[in-house]
Amino acid sequence: MGNRGYGIDAEVVQTIAEEVAEIARDGVEVAIVVGGGNIFRGIQGAAQGMDRATADYIGMIATVMNALTLQDALERLEKPVATRVLTAIQMQEVAEPYIRRRAIRHLENKRVVIFGAGSGNPFFTTDTTAALRGAEINAEIIFKATNVDGVYDSDPRHNPHAHRFDHISYDAVIAKGLKVMDSTAFTLCRENNIPIVVFNLLEKGNIKRAVMGEPVGTYVGNFCMLRG
Repeated sequence: MGNRGYGIDAEVVQTIAEEVAEIARDGVEVAIVVGGGNIFRGIQGAAQGMDRATADYIGMIATVMNALTLQDALERLEKPVATRVLTAIQMQEVAEPYIRRRAIRHLENKRVVIFGAGSGNPFFTTDTTAALRGAEINAEIIFKATNVDGVYDSDPRHNPHAHRFDHISYDAVIAKGLKVMDSTAFTLCRENNIPIVVFNLLEKGNIKRAVMGEPVGTYVGNFCMLRG
């Protein structure tokens, strides 16, 4: 949503689409799990008195809106990129249902795959969906694109001396009680040995830098898997 208080900022979407398209044209197989917090957050709806499952389903529908928005931006570029939106909740008029083999086939055919509607189940976060889909499609790595530039030992917004980790192991994250993803998502990544890179999405060019193995953000995983 950029600097808007709500909704979709077309300029931000365009920037993300251009960066994703650049790495896709370089031959990188890209799958994206989108959130929906710019439109509706299930946990916030529940906090206001809504039934938690209902609030989560509304949040999942919000992610489909963002998925379709990103698909449209990728396909309207001067050099369009082929995409497919796959949703865990069937919406056959606008997207394909999520089928693992279909998703893998799209990736093999050099299409950018965008996953919408979370995992299709309430009570699970977008982080968990990313870890789950990453494991299902045999992803080499998960990039958590967020609004902070890595993992810190304390909140840098309140502690000017907070230390940012360049690299850290799964075990060290647990030992230090650091927040990388929610516990379910982190456990999935750890058990399937999928490294995680946490980086700032809002800095232009960071998507390609992260994919190319440049030191942006924090790398979480076994150090032997580091590249670049």
